[in-house]
Amino acid sequence: MYLVLLGAPGAGKGTQAETLVKTFGLAHIATGDLFRENVANGTELGLQAKSYMDRGTLVPDDITVRMLLERLAQPDTAKGVMFDGFPRTIQQAEALAAALARQGKKVNRVLYIKVPNEVLIERLSGRLTCRVCGAVYHVKFAPPRVPGICDKCGGELYQRPDDTVETVRKRLDVYFAQTSPLIDYYTQRNLLTEINGDQDVQAVGEEMIRAVKAIADCGL
Repeated sequence: MYLVLLGAPGAGKGTQAETLVKTFGLAHIATGDLFRENVANGTELGLQAKSYMDRGTLVPDDITVRMLLERLAQPDTAKGVMFDGFPRTIQQAEALAAALARQGKKVNRVLYIKVPNEVLIERLSGRLTCRVCGAVYHVKFAPPRVPGICDKCGGELYQRPDDTVETVRKRLDVYFAQTSPLIDYYTQRNLLTEINGDQDVQAVGEEMIRAVKAIADCGL
């Protein structure tokens, strides 16, 4: 079973990926992790990727796909894989499909955690960080006991520039501009399952588990 997980920043993708990986024994393949591992190990692909990363440019799709294929050859992928962070564009989706097809495999389902924009903004823009120890809070969902003071070390809490409403809106605009065509692409191929991400974490997890069980039961 080969799954792709999509979700905007703040959708809870990381939490739900962990739940599915544990529940179904899937290998979790995140492109960010692949890049870091290959660079740290000094592999040929890692050195190639690093040359682009050092220039602040995107790593070409062919390098990323080759890393994915090498990762797919490892034993822990036998029960299936959840792709996280790839594909991000239609071109990447087509490259992934072609690479899997050469091995007699395919993407079975794409799970899209959908959350309204205003909810995403509320989740992302309410974060506070301790200047001393780096602990993270949220003004609504995980507030400190004393406003503006870190529970752990007593340090001052502040809002990072990345967590302001204006910056969050820009991040989301970039994400949806990039990902909307991909959502349409997978919808047209009857591969997309939309998950309601505007509910509590447990409810989202249960909905995702039901979706994956349905895929397995249908033998897709």
